Amino acid sequence: MVVAGMTVKYDFGVTMNNINSQHGTPIALDQVYPALANIPLEINGKETEADNPDRYKQHGFHFNADNCIACHACESACSEKNDLPPHLAFRTVGTIEGGYYPDVTRINISMACNHCEDPVCLKGCPTRAYTKYLEYGAVLQDPDICFGCGYCTWVCPYNAPQLDPVKGEVSKCNMCVDRLEVGLQPACVSACLGNALDFGVMEETPKGQEEIKLTLPSFPDPSISRPNIRFQQKRELPESFGRMDAGEMTYQRGEGNDNHFKIAEKKTKKLEGWGFDKLRSREDPLVLFTLVSQFTVGAFLLLFLLPSFTGMAVALSPEAHPFAFGGLLVCLVLVQAFALLSSTLHLGKPQYFYRAFNNLRHSWVSREIAAMGAFFTLLGAYTLVTLFPILITWLPEALSQNIPDWLGWGTCLTGLLGIYCMYRCYRIPARPYWDHWHSGGVFFASGLILGSGLLGLVFGGAGLFANVGLGPLLNLLAWPLEIGLILQGISLYGHRIDLDRRGEEAAISRILMDGVHGKIHRLRLMVWGILMLASLAFTLIPLSAALALAAWSLALVLALFNEIIGRALFYVLVVPTTVPRSFFWGNERFENDARKSGLAALPQVGVVEEEHSG
Repeated sequence: MVVAGMTVKYDFGVTMNNINSQHGTPIALDQVYPALANIPLEINGKETEADNPDRYKQHGFHFNADNCIACHACESACSEKNDLPPHLAFRTVGTIEGGYYPDVTRINISMACNHCEDPVCLKGCPTRAYTKYLEYGAVLQDPDICFGCGYCTWVCPYNAPQLDPVKGEVSKCNMCVDRLEVGLQPACVSACLGNALDFGVMEETPKGQEEIKLTLPSFPDPSISRPNIRFQQKRELPESFGRMDAGEMTYQRGEGNDNHFKIAEKKTKKLEGWGFDKLRSREDPLVLFTLVSQFTVGAFLLLFLLPSFTGMAVALSPEAHPFAFGGLLVCLVLVQAFALLSSTLHLGKPQYFYRAFNNLRHSWVSREIAAMGAFFTLLGAYTLVTLFPILITWLPEALSQNIPDWLGWGTCLTGLLGIYCMYRCYRIPARPYWDHWHSGGVFFASGLILGSGLLGLVFGGAGLFANVGLGPLLNLLAWPLEIGLILQGISLYGHRIDLDRRGEEAAISRILMDGVHGKIHRLRLMVWGILMLASLAFTLIPLSAALALAAWSLALVLALFNEIIGRALFYVLVVPTTVPRSFFWGNERFENDARKSGLAALPQVGVVEEEHSG
């Protein structure tokens, strides 16, 4: 009865009396998957049987925005039915407001999981905690399987999955399938006072409703996941709306008078200080993991490949600098171990980190962890056989001579694959700031910049100690440094153009980049320019060994500053596609004020204290 851990793929040639959903896909799920239709649904470990003739059709919600009075009865009924703590809500009522006093128009939007036809949460989840069921087309999630990475909250355009910072796990609306099995409506629908919420088979129009729109003002693009929700909104609307939850966006009517609204840029105040404190986020462990992993991959690639393709085997060889070479390899192994460890700090339940491999078929997160784990394993093996060749001398000579090279090439390939998978993790339509090729460009650039910097410091120091000229070595390593900086510059420039071209949430990110984070962003660009000049200087200007190493060390410090600031901005500038929240619930400004004032200590306020909020 279930398609576990994978997305339902519809056969568009199979329909039931030519009845399709609003997205053009078949409603009758049992006819799409007849072999699965005889497997009983289990609720709380017990098999259920129901005589509902629509049991195997895709169900969804219908929301009448004209009728919603923001009484929040749907929220209360959902929370009571699911026994939720005050800081969680599977269904929320948000508000947008437009016009001017006394002619003000307010639209209230009740939103929960839309049980999408193409659930991006299911494909993205590395632990396979999500399942798309044939019964009612419900997308269900098991919190006990979840290890709290929060990736599903990134990819969902509608804020449906809720990450509980106290328990360290995600949970969400389950369509009240237990109520559906006994002939009842979902709790939120039954509690609605204004007849704003309805529920049923998606090809049917609820009684008393006239419109079945796929969107309304402030609702994200439905093409991302094909949500099973329809709207009615017939009132005449003003030219623009603003969010009540302090979101940095407004909604402006498009051309014509069809009530089609797009996100408009909202000017934000510039930060008076440098705003270093505003660079912190829940994703700080990922800043470490991504940067350190890219740094390790870049350093090994250059260490392994440069001697083979540039004739600099002497300067970078273990024979010329055995302590530097061996120490660097050991350092890379330890640093990558630290990177993998830091990635688990992002998890709500880090003790279950091994579940990250459960969804290699669909999740780029699973593939990223698998690739970086393979890179770490091969890097460790290469280090062992290189530093302790006695470990493989018992093998046939032809084999023992080739093993280091095979391990080295394997380490290079898995490292590159790991960074590519890392990049694909951020190609998320619900996060337009990340959904651009620049993410991959800056990831690979970071490896070249930091990797070449480390090799110059280590082997430059060894050369200085051995009284060997550093000119040829630093001249060589300045080239990958310069290539990385050029790649980074092209990526950032192309990304900025794309932010303006794409508009909406992407443009809001660009405004935040120039406004709230404007000073630190401009400082980073200045440091990038200094590094570009420095990389050219190392290839053109001869320096004494001591002065060259000092200049290179300073350049490495600036490069670290550039990369850390850039990666922190990468996480704090992203503006996700979201549905509006209310003046209190989901309002980041209210939550911050509640923590500062001590109001968050009252559990009924629904704001988690800072130590739990990440």
